[in-house]
Amino acid sequence: MRVSGFLAAWFFLSMFLLVGPSAYALDNASKLEEIVVTATRTEKEVEGAPGAVSVVTQAEFSYRNVQKPDDIVVELPGVTVLRYPNSMGARITLRGFPDQKRTLVLLDGITLNDPYSGAVLFDGFYPEDLDRVEVVRGPLSNLYGGYAMGGVVHFITRMPEKREITAKAGYGSGFESGDAYDDLSRFYFSYGDKLGEQFSFLVRYAFQESNGYPTAFNVTTKPPPSEITGWQKTKTRTGDPAYLLGDLGDNTQWNDGILGKIQYRLTPETIFGFSFTRSRTEYDYDTPHTYLRDSLGNPVWSYKGRPENTFLPGGGGKVCNTYAFNVESPLVGELKTKAHVSFMDTEKSWYVNTFSGATRSGGAGSVSDTPSSNFLADIQFTFPFTHAPVPGLEQHFVTFGGAFNRAYAHSTEKNLPNWKKEEQTTSLRYESKGKDRGWALFFQDEIPLGSKVVAYVGARYDNWQTFDGFVLDIDSKTGNPKDGFPKKYGTRSHGTLSPKGALVYQPFPQTTLRSTVGKSFRPPTVYDLYRTWVASSGITYAANPELKPETALSWDLGWRQELWNGAAFSITYFENYLKDMIYRKTVSPTLQEHVNVGKAESRGVEAEIEQKMSAWLTLYGNLTYTDSEVTKNEAKPESEGKRLNNLPLWQGNVGARATKGPVRASVSGRYVGKRYNYDTNADKQNHVYGSYDPFWVTDVKVDYALRPWATVSLAVDNLFDRDYYLYYKAPGRSFYMELTMKF
Repeated sequence: MRVSGFLAAWFFLSMFLLVGPSAYALDNASKLEEIVVTATRTEKEVEGAPGAVSVVTQAEFSYRNVQKPDDIVVELPGVTVLRYPNSMGARITLRGFPDQKRTLVLLDGITLNDPYSGAVLFDGFYPEDLDRVEVVRGPLSNLYGGYAMGGVVHFITRMPEKREITAKAGYGSGFESGDAYDDLSRFYFSYGDKLGEQFSFLVRYAFQESNGYPTAFNVTTKPPPSEITGWQKTKTRTGDPAYLLGDLGDNTQWNDGILGKIQYRLTPETIFGFSFTRSRTEYDYDTPHTYLRDSLGNPVWSYKGRPENTFLPGGGGKVCNTYAFNVESPLVGELKTKAHVSFMDTEKSWYVNTFSGATRSGGAGSVSDTPSSNFLADIQFTFPFTHAPVPGLEQHFVTFGGAFNRAYAHSTEKNLPNWKKEEQTTSLRYESKGKDRGWALFFQDEIPLGSKVVAYVGARYDNWQTFDGFVLDIDSKTGNPKDGFPKKYGTRSHGTLSPKGALVYQPFPQTTLRSTVGKSFRPPTVYDLYRTWVASSGITYAANPELKPETALSWDLGWRQELWNGAAFSITYFENYLKDMIYRKTVSPTLQEHVNVGKAESRGVEAEIEQKMSAWLTLYGNLTYTDSEVTKNEAKPESEGKRLNNLPLWQGNVGARATKGPVRASVSGRYVGKRYNYDTNADKQNHVYGSYDPFWVTDVKVDYALRPWATVSLAVDNLFDRDYYLYYKAPGRSFYMELTMKF
């Protein structure tokens, strides 16, 4: 569907909801207030929160075919999700800030952004564990420090209120073999209980695997020799002529995970909690397919200038453990505290490369592995008090506290005599590592300015320090360090202040106006600082241990209106101004390095509407417009005036969900506009391998309750079998069937 078609559909839905008959209005008693904690670190009604907030409960996202945590937020305004079909994770970005490292992702307060690159592993975590997801758009470094430039996505797990057993088993596949995830199987089991009024626990094991489908292709810009046939003409993502030689095989993948969570309530207000999760995920490719044939019709896997290993991408995987301990308790009088300690330990994060002599049966390659860890300790205090000296400012609510973190990442690349056996490594090819740590103090004052206006004023100071940087690059021919290696880097620190102010005005119970302005930052990752490497082309991609944090100044203005019982509309305008963005600068034909040289701006509108037509039917729609622009880039001046990477100009969703007796059903349509992967926006070609196409997909799901404790469901994704690429080939039409039993 073209953009104009989507805009027309969204417009007519909005008009229908806005002028629709109020005869379908629900009773006031059916409305429940939504509570959010991420926006202020304390419980707050969504309508009064200082910022644009979305809360998605399990009761809402279970209407859709949600299999991974990022599936939950894909339909929210201001949220951009990019999941590569052959990868272990996804990118969730907010408010026109590109890349995952500029949006903070939490799981029960645990930072999931890894210290190496800021990426997030979502595979191995399961939506069934969750009570709700809170998404707060806008700058939040004033409360959460680095990464929270675009906002925070917070996944919050549930805790049983009584004995419960949940078992789920499902199977799905593409309607056509090789067009979507074939033979997708999924299993989930959890058991939880609440013993008396004090102790509760939840344990879970889940597993998912698929035989995959061809997502990656062998494409070259030089035509094969004249005696070879079978290749197909195509184009590069910049529109130049190219030649399709084959595909790299079905992209198989699996993941599993365990969760253990306990909670002890010493008193009604004093709670201790502990959780442990372990996630494992792997992806690989089965037998590749060549389209090439010689004069006798025999398959051709290589020719001069195009070795067989171009059909052999190699697989990868990740193993991660997280530990968390938290306590909340009153201290003296009305002073309350929350303390949180977490540790994320990535045991392995590896991928395999093949060398030019490699074949389908074996041959040389290498395996890269980056174990990492992140320790976080956080404490906050909250205190309401009477402000006597100034009339009209009787009641403040103060939140203050501090945080400490320490992170580590260590990358190695080792030779493999046989690329198919990644555990049988030999000599070292490359090594880099580094550490960072930081401490922070934060303060926020919630100030009522009369009965209808609340002001929020606060700031956070972060002191970030990097140290123990090390890089070693080995000459593959001699086995000795290359000239200039090893390199060691000393300690360096940087302080950043992140202030923020907000006003929330509720002139009427059904109307909320809000505005926020704040500064945010992102410290450079270990990859930015220390990942120097030399490509086979001879180009050195140099780290820069002198990098400083990126910063942004952001503001927004929003309006939320409850139109009548069961209907609500909201719209927000926002602007962001980024400074010191990190880019690779071409120093010479053989040297590129990271530098702080970029400036960028983004501005846009988020609009959302929902109508409960009756007790059993809800319609909704949202639209996001994000205009982004690189305004300064000394490293690559030709990118100035171009849009930021992977940010569509338009995106939006329309849908309906219904419950009638034993049947629940949903239908949703999602549009995402054109995205660019090149800073220069030169990748304008659509519908080719490597392009980021605009697309519209429609998904449907139907549940039927066989018994109060047993439900069967059928979901169809990409109902109209839209063909598009998100660099890799996106999945076509597929189905998924599932049986759920809850006791």
